[in-house]
Amino acid sequence: MKTFLCTCDNRLFFGNTSCLKCGKEAGFCPACRRVVALIPGEGDQFSCGNPECGAALRKCHNFAVENVCNGCIRTDELAVPGPDGVSATPTLCQHCRLTGVIPDLNVPGNRELWARLEDAKRRVLFTVELIDLPIGRPENNVRPELKFDFQADTDVPVLTGHDQGKITINIREADDVEREKARVSFHEPQRTLVGHFRHELGHYYWDVLVAGKCEDEFRALFGDERSPDYATALNNYYQTGPKPDWQGSYISAYATMHPWEDFAETFGTYLDMLCILDTAKNMTGNQLRAQECTQMLYDYQQVGILANELNREMGLKDLVPEVFGADVARKICFVHRLAGNAGACSGKEVMNAA
Repeated sequence: MKTFLCTCDNRLFFGNTSCLKCGKEAGFCPACRRVVALIPGEGDQFSCGNPECGAALRKCHNFAVENVCNGCIRTDELAVPGPDGVSATPTLCQHCRLTGVIPDLNVPGNRELWARLEDAKRRVLFTVELIDLPIGRPENNVRPELKFDFQADTDVPVLTGHDQGKITINIREADDVEREKARVSFHEPQRTLVGHFRHELGHYYWDVLVAGKCEDEFRALFGDERSPDYATALNNYYQTGPKPDWQGSYISAYATMHPWEDFAETFGTYLDMLCILDTAKNMTGNQLRAQECTQMLYDYQQVGILANELNREMGLKDLVPEVFGADVARKICFVHRLAGNAGACSGKEVMNAA
């Protein structure tokens, strides 16, 4: 994740709502895609503090009232259709509009969990938007609309997952203690909130970029998602565990369960790589899309070696994998090409990737 500058030249971070040096309010400007100082105007209006932008802004409702966001809305943004189909001036920023269900705020602690969920969602979507992957429903309705539901267990447990564009996250995953318990229970090397979003977005983008477009190339690398079907594969996985000797060909043990999960795990790792390289090298979306996949994998490995050694010195878990097998590298490069070409297929390029 990039860092940004306040008008006082102090550094601003992605989640900041104020500058710690000069005290100015800060927020995310959708016009220049930066976290900026907010220059007060009349009433509830502000202007972007980036001198190259200066867009007229209002705070998102979830920023101004709920304190779970730092996004802004352009005051010249056109009215958007609401849930009832009636167009109205937006009160939520572009990221908060994608959330359909929020936790019950009458339950103590749920507001904090909601804030963590929204922060993780914004971070992941920032990377997705950086490389211009499509989000939302186009006019011709050729892809599902992306939505997020944040729900708590009731009499029926809430399962984190994706279904036809809707990503459901159990709010328990925003509880650090509960998430660590789950990580240990499932024998996972890592289990993070941003990781859940990246993985579930992998399922969404399979529908958007692969289904009906690149299925033959996908099956050549990941296997045939039709046989066995998902339900059978899921049952087999929890009955017998992952495939033996999976480490050279799959991102994770869970990726061995079914080709859809293999793709989602690979897609999540691809977004991991992008955000780490974006943070380390401050790259633009065009630079990331245009870079050779083999070079990106090498750069990611080099950053990973340094980051992992720093973590080990502090007694922490490794941050990123340092080695990818050839099969895993080919899968990551398949995703890189999909992302760079918005789903255009080229079997030769996929098969020759590192």
